[in-house]
Amino acid sequence: MLETESFWGRRSFPRFPADRWAGRATCLRLWGRERESTPGPLLCGRPVPPAGPEVEGQPGAVWPGPGRLAGAAECTMLSCDICGETVTSEPDMQAHLLIAHMENEVICPFCKLSGVNYDEMCFHIETAHFEQNELGRNFERINPILYGTSDNRRDSAQQSRMEVHASIHSPCASNHPNISAQSQPKDGTLEHQAFFSENLTESRKFPGSKEKQSDLPKIKGPIYGTVYSPPECPFCGEIEDCTQDMETHVKTNHANLLDTPVKDCDQPLYDCPMCGLICTNYHILQEHVDLHLEESSFRQGTDRVQYSRDLELAHHLQEEEDRRRAEESRQEREEFQKLQRQYGLDNSGGYKQQLLRSMEREVNSGRMHPSEFHRRKADMMESLAIGIDDGKTKTSGIMEALHQHYQNAAPEVRQVWLSAAVDHFHSSSGDKGWGCGYRNFQMLLSSLLQNDPYHDCLKGVAVPCIPKIQSLIEDAWREGFDPQGATQLNDRLQGTKAWIGACEIYTLLTSLRVKCRIVDFHKSTGPLGTHPRLFEWILNYYSTEREGGPKVVCTSKPPIYLQHQGHSRTVVGIEERKNRTLCLLIFDPGCPSREMQKLLKQDMEANSLKQLRKFVGNLKHKQYQIVAVEGLLTAEEKIARRQASQVFTAEKIP
Repeated sequence: MLETESFWGRRSFPRFPADRWAGRATCLRLWGRERESTPGPLLCGRPVPPAGPEVEGQPGAVWPGPGRLAGAAECTMLSCDICGETVTSEPDMQAHLLIAHMENEVICPFCKLSGVNYDEMCFHIETAHFEQNELGRNFERINPILYGTSDNRRDSAQQSRMEVHASIHSPCASNHPNISAQSQPKDGTLEHQAFFSENLTESRKFPGSKEKQSDLPKIKGPIYGTVYSPPECPFCGEIEDCTQDMETHVKTNHANLLDTPVKDCDQPLYDCPMCGLICTNYHILQEHVDLHLEESSFRQGTDRVQYSRDLELAHHLQEEEDRRRAEESRQEREEFQKLQRQYGLDNSGGYKQQLLRSMEREVNSGRMHPSEFHRRKADMMESLAIGIDDGKTKTSGIMEALHQHYQNAAPEVRQVWLSAAVDHFHSSSGDKGWGCGYRNFQMLLSSLLQNDPYHDCLKGVAVPCIPKIQSLIEDAWREGFDPQGATQLNDRLQGTKAWIGACEIYTLLTSLRVKCRIVDFHKSTGPLGTHPRLFEWILNYYSTEREGGPKVVCTSKPPIYLQHQGHSRTVVGIEERKNRTLCLLIFDPGCPSREMQKLLKQDMEANSLKQLRKFVGNLKHKQYQIVAVEGLLTAEEKIARRQASQVFTAEKIP
């Protein structure tokens, strides 16, 4: 005990009496074994099997220790139930238990449970692995009886039992440094089939006689009666005769506590109507269905919340869409009203109303005397009544002045072609901003009235005022000309500031039996958006022979109506310069009379022609349309043209 005392002195663990260690070691059996009454003072194990044949068949006998002869002084060898280690004394066994099993971690040999103390591990094996525990213990006790009569094979059987015993305890024995790692399974567990395979192997190796085999049932009864304890149900405590009966009992009476339902059992089964799960108990099924209902209720509540959110989002999106559409509608309405104002369709009055408001502003600002206002108003009313322009915006004699200028000056010009005589009409305060088309028609008509071939056709016609021109266009619509244009302008021009373009000029001239055509230069034909083909077409219109003629050619051709986006002008001639470039001569209704009258001076300056000259690089609008007069129409041709105007078409270049 001095050695043991010194060992305790070196340890930091609490010191326990030897009798307490002995009692603890005796009670704690890893395999759940009951206490056995074995001869000799055993601490925690069973006697080591005899080492020689002289002690065979003597139960409870003591045998010599290692290295001693039979008959020598008796020594009790103690074997550890956990790892199979043998020691010679109880103090050595106490030290072995403390070092190998108490301090180190205890691991369950069946399921690798760890982290519990020794008592808890014993209780775990007794309750969770009682079948494997009983099976291993029964095989351990039956093997000596079944194979104990083989004299010549006793050593090998004893060795096999020791190997099985060591393999059973290998998870715990691995804590001991003396145990080889080769005896341990790779996964640290041992299935109970190992016991069957070992015993079957022994029976194959040493088949006995029929008599010995027939004695087995006789021996089996008393053996099981003495060493076999019947299994107890872990759920209700009922005891059965064998393991198979206990398994049937558990699967039959406690199937609701198992993971899988029992097959081929008379107990009724219940299917879940929602998911198809099979239950063996009605109450379990009811709880299971209640969970389904709670989940469904929760999902419905979630769905209602989600539906409320979706509905709120839908209302929000609809409100945004309504606001967007309202804003777009407002913008479209404003743009349309802007276009109506721009093109004079906003019902704000026509030529008469605009002229009166303009004169009133001048009176209010002091620039016009009231008497002058009334005089001008009377003149306007008289002009509107007879439908003839009062001539206050007309400038005559410009074409003659141009002919004289080119004859005496303009050395840079190689040749020039001038149209027939034409008067210039500019916009007044009554049509400012929208009357360019009407003023260009007045210029064109003034040339036709001075041209003998057209004078007979237009007999009795004078240059009309703007309201009269609007009335003439409405009359042409009523005759059936250009129904699409009439629809676009609401079949009404009088009393409005509606713009007119090439189509209305064509309609009006055709209704007056003047033969003309529309040519559409719908895209540029030169670099940088220029239209050189337009200049070439106008040159071909005015000139017949370009070579060998005089420098100034006064033709009988009427001027050309030139329309582009937002404005219209009148082409009265074309120049061909010495560098072979072309230049148009254009009357612009936006040019006031005082500027045009500068062209009537005898000493006309070259700078005065700048307002008339337009080179190729000056005309860069995307599209240009011209109305060119080509003669007179017969009555039949007029009817044909009226029918053709149902679907308006134009000649396109290019």
